[in-house]
Amino acid sequence: MTEQIWKIDGDRLIWQVGKGQVHTDDIEMSGFYADEIISYGVKEDGSLHLAQSFYFPTLRTIPNDTHATYHFDLNKEQTPCLLKDGVPVKEFPIQFELDGTLCITSETDGSVLTVRRFYPAKDSLLCVEKVSLIALEDTVLTLSLPAHHVHTYGRGTKGVYLAEISHDAPEKMVLSSGDDLTYYVYYTARIANQPLPERDGMKELLARLERVYELCDTRLVLQTDNPTADAMFRFAKLRAGESIFQTLTGKYHSPGGRSYYAATWCNDQAEYAGPHFAMAGDKVAIEASLNAYRSYIPFMSDCYHKLPCSIIAEGLDIWEGAGDRGDAAMYLYGASLFCLYTGDRTIAEELYPAIRWCAEYCRRQTLPEGVIRSDSDELEGRFPTDRKANLSTSSLCYGGLMFAAKLAESLGDTETAKDYRNCATALGEAIENYFGANLHGFDTYRYSKGYDTLRAWICLPLCMELNGRKEGTLEAMLSPYLWTEEGMLTCEISDENRSHTIWDRSTLYGMKAAFLAGAGDRIVEPFLAYCSKRLLCDRVPYAVEAYPEGEKRHLSGESALFARAVTEGIFGIRPEGLHKFSFLPRVFEGLGEMKLENIPICGGCFDIRVGKDAWIVCDGGKEIARGETNGERVMIG
Repeated sequence: MTEQIWKIDGDRLIWQVGKGQVHTDDIEMSGFYADEIISYGVKEDGSLHLAQSFYFPTLRTIPNDTHATYHFDLNKEQTPCLLKDGVPVKEFPIQFELDGTLCITSETDGSVLTVRRFYPAKDSLLCVEKVSLIALEDTVLTLSLPAHHVHTYGRGTKGVYLAEISHDAPEKMVLSSGDDLTYYVYYTARIANQPLPERDGMKELLARLERVYELCDTRLVLQTDNPTADAMFRFAKLRAGESIFQTLTGKYHSPGGRSYYAATWCNDQAEYAGPHFAMAGDKVAIEASLNAYRSYIPFMSDCYHKLPCSIIAEGLDIWEGAGDRGDAAMYLYGASLFCLYTGDRTIAEELYPAIRWCAEYCRRQTLPEGVIRSDSDELEGRFPTDRKANLSTSSLCYGGLMFAAKLAESLGDTETAKDYRNCATALGEAIENYFGANLHGFDTYRYSKGYDTLRAWICLPLCMELNGRKEGTLEAMLSPYLWTEEGMLTCEISDENRSHTIWDRSTLYGMKAAFLAGAGDRIVEPFLAYCSKRLLCDRVPYAVEAYPEGEKRHLSGESALFARAVTEGIFGIRPEGLHKFSFLPRVFEGLGEMKLENIPICGGCFDIRVGKDAWIVCDGGKEIARGETNGERVMIG
């Protein structure tokens, strides 16, 4: 495995820079109106590498397409730089810290510690850098900081946009032994002739830390005997929950990653993030998920035209360039889970007609062989399919029908519940007959007809608890054909495919599948190795999108999938109705006794504690059930 760079220190990650160590990375942080990606690290001469990019999702550029977010980029030379006698001083970093902000401590001019802390504002078009200068012993030093710079952009959909860098540092900073001085640098954007946002660096820091606490420490709290797994889960909740932007049509959860803002997708938001947010219980995230599900409803007409892949441009436009990716199946699966996990009848009744529309759309796309037709999948043709039917769309439809049946039953629609279960049974049989195959000696699935190479998405039937080919599929997933240090290859290496591409989304689905299928003893070691690599090594501290495509961007939906690999995989949590759920009490070597506390699902707020011999479930702090830890599914409610 790649060398460990970071260590866990409470709720923080610390990188203590070693002698001669050269390394760079970047991290994304989001507020409701501003997003920043900070590239940081140590250059070959030991000095600080720093480059910043700022994104403002509500400031739309022209043309107002998926990627039309106004942004500006700065390298270290373009930002306000400390000067000594008019010459920029070099900073030599000694420590980096991640705690929901990025903090860099450097030695400057051999006589001053410079502590830089970066974070986005919560509610304005603003990002902040807090800078503290601490004089060391035997120091008398005079520093200065240039005035702010203004950058202009031509014309966007809302007018001309101005980006401004300003600071509140004194014109001359005289430091002697023991002195310390703090100032703030502000990175803002606005429409011309509108006032600058309020700039209060300490207020924004407190607001950022409060939001981090809300997302990480108040609900859905994991505690195991493995600090790395616990910390990875905590950071996953942060990345999943922070990437929410206020738009003209409400709050939208968006992937981020320099490209995807003020928009929502059927896979990232409807399928991945929505069910996690319902289980995490954050009111802002639930609001954003509801907006995502609602945004597709106007496109659900009686003509049953395919859903758009994405609602873009603050909800004012759509993108459908990939054809039918199985988006209705994604929505069916994600929205049904979302409703069940929230346990809110009002939400369920609102979204139930949309869920029924998606089920009917999928029924109308059923081929004579019984599987579901779609042009492509969420990889949008990056890897070939026959453009007729693929394992992903049919598996998601199966799982969606099963959960939609539970929802229908909870709402008193027993006939529809029965119909959906019958449809799911038939679809499960069709998946076996159409996709079932022996590849490299593994009894598993082909991804689509005519493509007999192993694909990462063979894990999806197991995620939906279709276990007819469980053993062969698990062996294929963990074989050298697919499994690597980085996770599962999207497609095995073959004469037709020479790509070593990995996507964390399929790796995380695969881990969930293995835990859910009872193969935790086989997957727990790769799972913990994955946690250590993503949290503490060369690309931290979140799950990533794709590599080499995407350069391991920290898209938000992948972190939601990591959280679900824990909740739905390791704990086996599954909603059984609006006010009942089940879970699998099991222990795993390397994780030991496990607790998942303050889980606001299915109408209660539950704690699940699983020990070697016994498990306990509490609701509102009161014990409601206990039993033997034997791996058998337990019903609660």
